[in-house]
Parts: sequence; structure tokens; C-alpha cells
Amino acid sequence: MIHASRSQKQAMAAPGCFGVRTRKTRGLAFWTLTAWESEAQLRAFLSSDPHRATMPKLPAWCDEAVTTHWTIETKQLPDWQVGTAKLLEGGRLLRVKYPSGSQKSGVINVD
Repeated sequence: MIHASRSQKQAMAAPGCFGVRTRKTRGLAFWTLTAWESEAQLRAFLSSDPHRATMPKLPAWCDEAVTTHWTIETKQLPDWQVGTAKLLEGGRLLRVKYPSGSQKSGVINVD
């Protein structure tokens, strides 16, 4: 939770970030939705601390992990309904050390 909060604050202060949404679902599942002015600004965020320092820890901490990117036409941050649909449509599962049954089966679990 601490690392998710730090990354959220980092994104909100990052150049080119239009907005950040976070939510917690079952157990200790955390989701982050961000919108960026450019791919370069997103990449700068991803390669900066605290996000950069946190990501190598993800495989040991998580039993499920997924990411996706898509292009939007406005500067308005999509809502969770849109974000969830995009995640299910084009999400990429990330490697985790102790995968859940869903993750092992290649299923994106958004509940």
C-alpha cells in the first residue's frame, strides 16, 4: 500500500500526467489508471523512482499483475469502466513468482 501511494503521488506530480485514479479491490489488489500527454512522459515516469524502484519487487509481492496501454483522444482521464474494459481487451499479464490460479490460466482477474 505504501509503494502504491508513493507511485500515485509521483504520477500526480509528473510532467504530462493528466490524472491518476487508484482503487483497491479484493484482498490487497490495487489498480492504477493514469493518462499521459505523451508516451515519452509515461516512459519518464516509469523509469523514475519510486515507481522504478518498486517494480522489481512486484513479482515477489503479487500473485497477479497486468498492464495495458492505449491512446485516448482527450485530456480527460477515463473512468474505471473504460479502464477495466481496456484491461480485459488488451491487457498483458506480468510475471509473478507465486501466480494465482487465474494468472496461471492466463485470465485477467479484475474483481
